[in-house]
Amino acid sequence: MNKKKFTYKKSGVNIKAADKFVNFISSVSSKKRGKKKFSNIGGFGSITNIPNNIKKPKIVACTDGVGTKIEIANTLNKFDTIGIDLVAMSVNDLIVQGAKPLLFLDYISINKIDLNKLKAIIKGIKKGCDQSECELVGGETAEMPGTYSKGKFDIAGFAVGVVGKNKILNKNKIKKNNLIIAIPSSGLHSNGYSLVRYLLKQKKINIKKNKFLKTELLKPTKIYVKEIMNLINKNLINGCANITGGGLSDNIKRIIPDKLSANISLDQIKTSKIFNWLKKNGISEMEMLKTFNCGVGFCIIIERKNLKKIDKFFSKQYKPYVIGKISENNKKVILNGSINWLQQN
Repeated sequence: MNKKKFTYKKSGVNIKAADKFVNFISSVSSKKRGKKKFSNIGGFGSITNIPNNIKKPKIVACTDGVGTKIEIANTLNKFDTIGIDLVAMSVNDLIVQGAKPLLFLDYISINKIDLNKLKAIIKGIKKGCDQSECELVGGETAEMPGTYSKGKFDIAGFAVGVVGKNKILNKNKIKKNNLIIAIPSSGLHSNGYSLVRYLLKQKKINIKKNKFLKTELLKPTKIYVKEIMNLINKNLINGCANITGGGLSDNIKRIIPDKLSANISLDQIKTSKIFNWLKKNGISEMEMLKTFNCGVGFCIIIERKNLKKIDKFFSKQYKPYVIGKISENNKKVILNGSINWLQQN
C-alpha cells in the first residue's frame, strides 16, 4: 500500500530557497562593515554597539511599511526602489525625535520565494541603510502560501536610533515667531497610493505605457537623515515633522505646543509635476492636502536668525524655503491661501 508523503516543500514552503536568500542578505549586509560591528545575519537576534560619544543616550524605535506602492512595483515588475522607501519611512520618523538611526530590520512576507524579486528589494534596503548611515542587522522572510495570491507580498521595516537626552526634540523648544521651513519631497514618497491606484483604475490608465507615470510612481522616498542630523548637531532646529499620511496639516499639528499654531501660507508651497498631474486628473485640493505631501516631504521649525545657516546643508534639489511661522492661537494649524499647482520645485 503506497502512502502519500507530505513535505514542507509540497505545501509551498521552500527552505533551501530561503537559505539561499539568507546567504545573499549576509553577503550584502557585510559590505562596508567596520571592524567593531557585529555579524548578525543568520542568528536569533541582532547585537549593536551604542555610540559612546552620546551623553545620557535614549533609544528611539519606529516601524512602518510602504503601503500599496507595492502594487505599483508589482504592476511594473520593478522592485529595486521600494526597499529604499521602506527604510525612509522609518528613519525619517526617527530623526523627528532628534535620533540618529543605528540599525534597521526588515520583514518580508510572500506567497512563494522569488529570489530575483527578493534580492532587488534587499539591495534597495541596503542602499537606504547606506543613505541613512545605519546598519542592516537582520530581519525575517516568511514564505506564506495560501495567505497571499500568486506574486503578492508585503514588507515592513523596523528602525532603532539613539539620541542624547539633551538633544531630544520636543514641543517645548518651539516658540512664537519661529519659522516653518519646507524641505521638498522627491515625489509621492509612500503615501496615498490607494487613491492613486483608484484614479488610474477609474480612468483606465495603463501605467506600463505611460513613461511619466512609470518614472514618478516608483521614485524612492527622499531620506533626510544626513541633512537633519547635521542641523541637530549644530542646534539649528527647534522641531521637525515628517510629512506622510494625512498630509501637511495632520503631521505638523503633532509637534505644535498648546496655545500656539503653525500658520502656513499654501501659496508659498512648490509642488512637483506628479501633484499637478493628480490635481488635473480630478483630485480636489482638499483631498490632495489631506492625502499627499504635495511637494513638502519634511518640515523644520527654526529661529529666524538661523535661516541663512541651514542652506549649506542641502543640495539644490532639496533647498529649504519658508512657508510660514509659529503664532499664538489655540488652533494647531492654520492654512492660508491656495497652492499654485503649476509652481514647481
